[in-house]
Parts: sequence; structure tokens; C-alpha cells
Amino acid sequence: MLSAYATIYFIVLLAIAFAAVTLLAAKLLRPRVEYARKLTTYECGMPAVGTTEVKLNIRFYVFALLFVLFDVETLFVYPWAVTARGIGPVAIAEMGVFLAILFVGLAYAWAKGALQWE
Repeated sequence: MLSAYATIYFIVLLAIAFAAVTLLAAKLLRPRVEYARKLTTYECGMPAVGTTEVKLNIRFYVFALLFVLFDVETLFVYPWAVTARGIGPVAIAEMGVFLAILFVGLAYAWAKGALQWE
């Protein structure tokens, strides 16, 4: 009988071996067609003009992260709201704390100007 840690180590080694074998099989079985045209950047059927590196303003990332934050927040609030009557007053207080933390984050982002487009 293996100990609990030996079982975990075995599963981790099995996962690493599976990933390595899969990557090796993909490399060995893929077709090898390398020529200059295949290695160029494809942009809507037109030849690429200039560099393909695009530098975006950090505000886009901050705005996207705020969107994801409040989108995920909806995943927590909606099921809670459906079962709010049966949960009890402790759960209502916990949701109040959760929403207060989110409101403080929103107020901070608003004060820093993360929600303004210029």
C-alpha cells in the first residue's frame, strides 16, 4: 500500500509523462512543411505592413480586468439571490460585506480614472 504522498507523487509523475508523450507524439506525427510563405504573418489575405507587434495602453487591460471582476461577481451574487430567503441573516451579512468590498474597489478604480475614456 502506497502512502498518501507516494500516491500524489505517482499521479504528478504520470501527468508529466502523459504531457511529455503527447507533445513528443505531436512533434513526430505532424507534417513538416516549412517554407518562407508559411512562416510569414497572415493578416486578412493581405501582406502585413509594418511590425506585427501592437502596444496597447494599460487602461485597456485595467478596464478589461474590472469587467472580468464584476462579471465574476455576478456568478456569486445570482445564485445567492435565488436562495437568499432560505440561507438566513448570516448569509445576508456576508453578502453585504462582499458587495461592500466590491464597491470600495469600484470607487477606487473610479477615483484613479480607470473608467474614463480619453
